[in-house]
Amino acid sequence: MSDFATLRSHARRLESTPIARLLEEDPDRARLLALRVGPLYASFARQRYDAPALDALHALAQARDFAGAMRRLLDGEQVNPTEGRAALHSALRGDGSQAPYARECSAQARQARERMGELVRQVVDSGVTDVVSVGIGGSDLGPRLVVDALAEPGATPRVHFLSNVDGNAARRVLAGLDPAKTAAILISKTFGTQETLLNGRIVREWLGDDGRVYGVSANVERAAAFGIAPERILPMWDWVGGRYSLWSAVGFPIALAIGMERFGELLAGAAELDAHAGSAAPRENLAVMHALTALWNRNALGLATQAVLPYDERLKLLPNYLQQLVMESLGKSVRLDGAPVGEETVPVWWGGPGTDTQHSFFQALHQGTQVVPADFIGVVRSEDGYDDNHRALLANLLAQTEALANGQASDDPHRAYPGNRPSTLLLLDALTPHSLGMLIALYEHSVYLQSVAWGINAFDQFGVELGKQVANRLLPALEGGEGAQDPVTRALLDEIRARG
Repeated sequence: MSDFATLRSHARRLESTPIARLLEEDPDRARLLALRVGPLYASFARQRYDAPALDALHALAQARDFAGAMRRLLDGEQVNPTEGRAALHSALRGDGSQAPYARECSAQARQARERMGELVRQVVDSGVTDVVSVGIGGSDLGPRLVVDALAEPGATPRVHFLSNVDGNAARRVLAGLDPAKTAAILISKTFGTQETLLNGRIVREWLGDDGRVYGVSANVERAAAFGIAPERILPMWDWVGGRYSLWSAVGFPIALAIGMERFGELLAGAAELDAHAGSAAPRENLAVMHALTALWNRNALGLATQAVLPYDERLKLLPNYLQQLVMESLGKSVRLDGAPVGEETVPVWWGGPGTDTQHSFFQALHQGTQVVPADFIGVVRSEDGYDDNHRALLANLLAQTEALANGQASDDPHRAYPGNRPSTLLLLDALTPHSLGMLIALYEHSVYLQSVAWGINAFDQFGVELGKQVANRLLPALEGGEGAQDPVTRALLDEIRARG
């Protein structure tokens, strides 16, 4: 019997055992299925596995050599074989490896941070009040999340983000800003990303001054050809993928918004989680436990979606960020050797902030026909000064996880709650740069370990290329040139031309 078949046999055994009974049968379950790493606490007590099922999950982790896989990642071995690269995002935030290549990359990252600190001082000392960060995907979502979570209200410079090629996005971002007091950052690894270049031209023309345009790219020549002076260009490297890059100079907007000292604290939090993930014993390893839980829900229980529900308004963009991190990394159907994957891979990730989402899609979570596992994320201490609100927020967080797990019987079927809806609860002592760094790094390592279990590559993203190639072929048709070959696209082009 394969590892995954064994998991499914345990799932069948537990099919009629609700979460509430698992808790009744093991009074220590809440304590035994909890882990703490610094300011980050995780409870897995409301997942639908028991001790024998967990033993099978850890047997899978051992068979797939999770510990060795983490070491290979942190040491900079070639864990991205389809592109012949390492994935050394951990080297951006610490010296967690003694391997020569990893240490060399850490040194490059430190040098880039020093240059970034100089540019941060340059921008701040120039009297700039606003910064427009232009990028898309991994060059946008990470910095956008962290700035939204950690920037103090009213602090300057204010950082605004422009990603969508839709011109309405540029109009809205630039409205109300003073071009004489605004700087821009163009972030693109290749400096060939269509959306970033088009939006970058809009912003550069609006500024009317190339002296306040900065770049972050692995292609300094292209950035310079765009009109950005080399001394205002920060590096990127091919050993870091875009969705893993907020810790690098891609974090320039973060450093501007929260300062270099707090940016360093963000890196330190991630580095602490790196050290834990790379050295903790499997049953005490938070990254391993999170990854195994995801595998259980996807491959043993067959659950096709995953919700992420932050109960802190400052983390409202976390679901958007995790959609890319998880689905771009794990959205694969072939193994590293090119053979089809024998198991279902990534579920659909989605979500939103509580308590808003309680009044939108929680109806489906509680009483819908599809069971949706969820990661709930809460913050114990808040600095907002509104204690009554924070207590209400925490009460709702705890209540929702309890109600989803335990349900409630009723003689009226319309008012019955089936319960047995699994969830993980992640608690931060407070939302700080350090704790946020740990939280994001946890998800990075969980994603990687899931890819190891499935035998897929978490670090390439060829699936995003085809649509871009077709779009480039269709641009001439929209400019009045030759039409498309696809008959449906031809009909749609005719309709657009007729109405344009």
